[in-house]
Amino acid sequence: MLLSTDLWAAALIRRAELAGAFATVARKGDARAGTVIVKTFDTSNRRARLYSEAFGPDGERLWMQPVESEFESELDDYLQRQIRYDPDLWIIEIEDREGRHFITEKVSEPEIKPGG
Repeated sequence: MLLSTDLWAAALIRRAELAGAFATVARKGDARAGTVIVKTFDTSNRRARLYSEAFGPDGERLWMQPVESEFESELDDYLQRQIRYDPDLWIIEIEDREGRHFITEKVSEPEIKPGG
């Protein structure tokens, strides 16, 4: 059984804060079933990343990076497009000196390409 979105978001924010990060709800969507995108900002190297929830073939919740960019403005543009598509979308922002996301479910990390 999945938690309601508002409860899941509160738990994520609490985990981040307990570890010394700053976390907030930047956009609140449907409390019971809104989709979530987590935006992390690594304050040590000034890099932002997005993590979007998805479901694997077995129905298990997992998180993936829907888009990658060195420019935070491009990530914000992606978020704005997603908001227009899904008005129930939640956006959680986390600032951490290590860039941690604090997501406890499986996170699919992008493949490292040779030379990259």
